[in-house]
Amino acid sequence: MMLPGGDVVWDKKFMKRREFMLALGGAAASMPRVARAQPPAMPVIGFLRSTSAAEATEFVTAFRLGLKDAGYIEGQNVGIEFRWAQGQNDRVPDLVADLIRRPVAVIVGDAFPMLRAKAATASIPIVFAAGGDPVAQGLVNSLNRPGGNVTGVHFFAGVLGAKRLDLLRQLLPKTKTIAVLVHPNTPNTEAERRDVQAAAKTIGQQLVVLDANGERDIDMAFATFVQRGADALLAGSGPFMTAQRKQLIELAARHTLPACYHAREVVTDGGLMSYGASVADAYRQVGIYAGRILKGEKPGDLPVMRSTKFELVINLRTSKTLGLEIPPGLLATADEVIE
Repeated sequence: MMLPGGDVVWDKKFMKRREFMLALGGAAASMPRVARAQPPAMPVIGFLRSTSAAEATEFVTAFRLGLKDAGYIEGQNVGIEFRWAQGQNDRVPDLVADLIRRPVAVIVGDAFPMLRAKAATASIPIVFAAGGDPVAQGLVNSLNRPGGNVTGVHFFAGVLGAKRLDLLRQLLPKTKTIAVLVHPNTPNTEAERRDVQAAAKTIGQQLVVLDANGERDIDMAFATFVQRGADALLAGSGPFMTAQRKQLIELAARHTLPACYHAREVVTDGGLMSYGASVADAYRQVGIYAGRILKGEKPGDLPVMRSTKFELVINLRTSKTLGLEIPPGLLATADEVIE
């Protein structure tokens, strides 16, 4: 307000209102930007396997491809937390608990860790890649209607033992004794053992069946196989055998034992022959399912995918090293020949 002589007198009410407005504006300006416009958090997938990272490189690559097919790229719109049990199954419960605390939006991996994950959480979606029967293992109630928080991919590793036995007999029709090496105490292994033994009994094939829980067991088993006069080796399926493939390949070569394995990854590393579904492709399908779940689908509504294509892979370089001629009929049926 103006007084005579031009002096200005500020009204006290006006001053208090002005100070309040300035203080309010300053407080708004000092608020963190994230509080005003926070972007949605990037979902994180927990990837847990019972092996080491080095033994699952192809599976991780395939999983990422599946995620990409579903619209997710690691580091852009999804994160992946990797956990590896290094072949020590007693570590799995702690690794599962760690992922749950993280927390992750989905947990994926091979059968044994996913069984432990299922026991630990009923809310976080779980996607497995299993060679054995997922219903018999207790992963799901039904293949077509899994229910609950679990689904996945079944690649039939454990029910192909009889077929691999037949392939070895085609390779060595005069063989008297075939060695069988399995990793014990898993539902998948026991089903495979019964499958091979029943097939051998039907055709009168003599077997030497031994278990292996570690590298020393494998060394001792090969010594026994040689002592018992085995002519060939049927290696069991499962993550343990895949993880120990280098040792198996080296010992088979050292003792000149033609061997049949469950996964093409073993043959690309130098094994002689394999028959089975592609485990890498199973992990690609796991990636697709994980992406669909991130988009809102429920795992219990997603039927367990079943592998429909099985491949015979033969390594001719290894056959030459063994001094072995692959029968033309067997070679003609191979889906892939490594030269």
